[in-house]
Amino acid sequence: MIELPTDLPADLVPLSWLVGVWEGTGVIDYGDHEFTGEFTHRVSFSHDGGDFLNYSAEAWLHHDDGPRTRLVAEMGYWRLTRNATEADPGPGLLPARSSAPDRTVDDVEALRNAEGGFDIEAVLVHSDGISELYLGQIRGPRIDISTDAVVRPAGAKSYAAATRMYGLVDGHLLWAWDVAALGFELGAHASARLARVD
Repeated sequence: MIELPTDLPADLVPLSWLVGVWEGTGVIDYGDHEFTGEFTHRVSFSHDGGDFLNYSAEAWLHHDDGPRTRLVAEMGYWRLTRNATEADPGPGLLPARSSAPDRTVDDVEALRNAEGGFDIEAVLVHSDGISELYLGQIRGPRIDISTDAVVRPAGAKSYAAATRMYGLVDGHLLWAWDVAALGFELGAHASARLARVD
């Protein structure tokens, strides 16, 4: 059974089932790349007081005859989509221009979209220098997001777009990542089944 945190700001309640550390294995298979195989994946969603969840993830290839090979690591932030107000800090280091009462369940319910879910955004930075802005929605224990923007350094491999799906099924975090990369159209890339370990 998953215990949901009770100290989150109201804006994060729809995302509360993600909080924790998740680990498991998955498979990689993309385009005509010669590699297909298993990997270990560790994902962490945490909260440090803001109106967002902190995100980090790492993945390693499995080897039968030796140590694991590290793939990419990611860091980022996940939040419900809402318009910033004078009570929000930013941009940059600018403080909020006014104070506001804590947001309530009613404030969050006002953000519910026409499909009955909540629009979300996730900003992810990969250790290879690629940055992604994902937009999508959360509906109960399922998240569907797709890239709105991908920024990559001049020397990075071709990477144009991606979609991700996260779902809570039988206490496990199921995850799938489709990419458009290396000249291929958007297609299945990796998926994993993760158990909560912390």
